[in-house]
Amino acid sequence: MASKHSPHPMKLTLFILTLLTITLHAAETDWKAAATKAVITPKEPIWMAGYNSRTKPAEGTALDLSAKALALEDAHGKRFVFVTLDLIGVPRTLHTDLEKRLGEAYHLPADALLLNASHTHCGPEYRVAGKPGNFGEFGPGDKVDAYGEFLEDTLFKLIGDALSQLAPAQLTYHHARCSFSMNRRLPVEGTYKNSPNPEGPVDQDVPVLRVSSADGTVRAILFGYACHNTTLSFYQWCGDYAGYAQEAVEAAHPGAIALYVQGCGGDQNPYPRGRIELAQFHGRELATAVEAALTATAQPVSGPLQDKLADVDIDFAPTPTRAELEEKANSKDKWVAIHARRLMDQLDRGDTLPTHYSYPVQVLRFGDGLTFVGLAGETVVDYSLRLKRELAGPPIWIAGYCNDVMAYIPSRRVLEEGGYEARDAMNFSSLPGPWAPTLEERIIGEVHTLLHGLTP
Repeated sequence: MASKHSPHPMKLTLFILTLLTITLHAAETDWKAAATKAVITPKEPIWMAGYNSRTKPAEGTALDLSAKALALEDAHGKRFVFVTLDLIGVPRTLHTDLEKRLGEAYHLPADALLLNASHTHCGPEYRVAGKPGNFGEFGPGDKVDAYGEFLEDTLFKLIGDALSQLAPAQLTYHHARCSFSMNRRLPVEGTYKNSPNPEGPVDQDVPVLRVSSADGTVRAILFGYACHNTTLSFYQWCGDYAGYAQEAVEAAHPGAIALYVQGCGGDQNPYPRGRIELAQFHGRELATAVEAALTATAQPVSGPLQDKLADVDIDFAPTPTRAELEEKANSKDKWVAIHARRLMDQLDRGDTLPTHYSYPVQVLRFGDGLTFVGLAGETVVDYSLRLKRELAGPPIWIAGYCNDVMAYIPSRRVLEEGGYEARDAMNFSSLPGPWAPTLEERIIGEVHTLLHGLTP
């Protein structure tokens, strides 16, 4: 029996519930955030990236290309910035140059910056200050360098503006599904053809991070999907389905900024393809999935933020000899011959062909809940599916095309099967290729190592 001095049980329960509500609300609003965006559509008709069959520069704009930044700060002052880009890829030099400038100007460490490319095939080819550009290729003319310099300066200002505009915010995580992506590796006569394969593995999750003001007003929506942005192949600047999805999400939430994060879609295509109406259709479908996610039960995202960015060496298969390269240089396959001559040029300059590549892996953890993994290159879907199995529990978000897009990153399965993503795509790069069979285990192992290094 309670004493006469004990609080009434109902009053005690109400007090505890009130305290829990206050504590939860404080955890949700113990953030600062800001989102900014800029148009990065080339002002001149420069060469386009993504398809080697193109024969001329761009001829106009169907939908402006955007760069967007989402800056976050936890209760301890720890900051992190997501940058999303309507571009084919991210050269490693872009991240390196930006991290140096941001470190000097804003004391932002390298591991607190993540760059993600949507991989639209209707964006520009470019270099940064005369350095190698997308996939080690070199675009034609000085305009390519000028665009790279414009891009870096634009991103530096974009990120700086986001960091200077941080304001109290709430973060919640949501997810849904979207169905237009399909595996594109179809087994045909002992090889793998780039065609729809409805039986192949897919990851059709749509993860969503909503950033709201203290009064509930939506300020930013970060969302992802694992699928090539290859609905279109015309000569117009366009963000493809991802661009139209961002446009639709922003229209549904006036004043908010929508940021698209490309997942592990290296072996996934949007189907059907080929017309701008289809890109718009897929964009609306993905935007609808985002809205469906937002109607589901919100999972509060708490701090603190923890992040790590590290390189792991991934090996190439044994590099070809000079004699082997000379034989390939006479191949009837145009791109095999070009690739061989490119490697021979390196040898003629006195360079040695690389035996490994320093591959960046990035992890970000929000409190004891949401974990974000950023992988470089054109990662195939096996990486996402495997990490979600091995890290089952709190929400896990896996992205590809982060910080350095140098080549396709096949899983061991895809590497052993062969085909475009496994080997043939290397012919369009300056890398010797293909990768060694240890590739997948090295990358997955580094993810686990970085996560284990975070404070529980």
